[in-house]
Amino acid sequence: MKKALTIAGSDSGGGAGIQADIKTFQELEVFGMSALTAVTAQNTQGVQAVFPMTAEAVSKQIESIGEDMSADALKTGMLFNAEIIQAVSEKIEYYNWKNVVVDPVMIAKGGASLLQIEAITAMKQYLLPLAMVITPNIPEAEVLTGMSIRTHEDKQEAAKRLYDLGVKNVVVKGGHDEDRHLSVDYLYDGNDFTTFTSSRVLTKNTHGTGCTFSAAITAELAKGLSVYEAVSKAKHFIQAAIEDQLMIGQGHGPTNHWAYRKRNVLTR
Repeated sequence: MKKALTIAGSDSGGGAGIQADIKTFQELEVFGMSALTAVTAQNTQGVQAVFPMTAEAVSKQIESIGEDMSADALKTGMLFNAEIIQAVSEKIEYYNWKNVVVDPVMIAKGGASLLQIEAITAMKQYLLPLAMVITPNIPEAEVLTGMSIRTHEDKQEAAKRLYDLGVKNVVVKGGHDEDRHLSVDYLYDGNDFTTFTSSRVLTKNTHGTGCTFSAAITAELAKGLSVYEAVSKAKHFIQAAIEDQLMIGQGHGPTNHWAYRKRNVLTR
């Protein structure tokens, strides 16, 4: 049994954060574990409040996993502040965990900030050099690189800049592309670009897509797949989750975490 750890915030609405990660791990048949960085009061309409954990509390949770169960892969999501980022980075180094997926969560779907400004420097300095994969959307990539991203060439340049920060593989996602028909992601390994193109689904039910996508990559890395294979399977997983809508809530509804499995069952 392979094990995956998520270090992220809680979403009381169940569509993103720890809840989305654990659901994704379960659907992809890895054992899910968690270290909670913050509790949010959150639903499909937005984030009403954020209650961060202390850096010590986050460290202790990670220690509990590291000293007993360990992790075949882990992902980080909402880390909130510089102190938590530094504490998480220290524990990743201490336990020598290599399959690290960083989802640089900064802003919720409703616009609420989920990462303090001073934490961006800490992320670049401490966490990104430890990452096997980073999965920013376009706004996140813009913040991390300091550049404007409008074209596919811009996405490739942003990927190169993130790679130069020490990340081994960069996935710049295309969910915020202006193209109304296609979404194009770029995977960069320091040498080559691989393009992943999917049909755009015109829907407001995309809450937690970034968390779910990065969790799927983490699960597949835990099972021993290559980065390319993990990203490819995660793309199929999230595409199914967006297409098979649940229609929950009055705002940005959650994705369907069991859609991928149900499709596979039906095609057997």
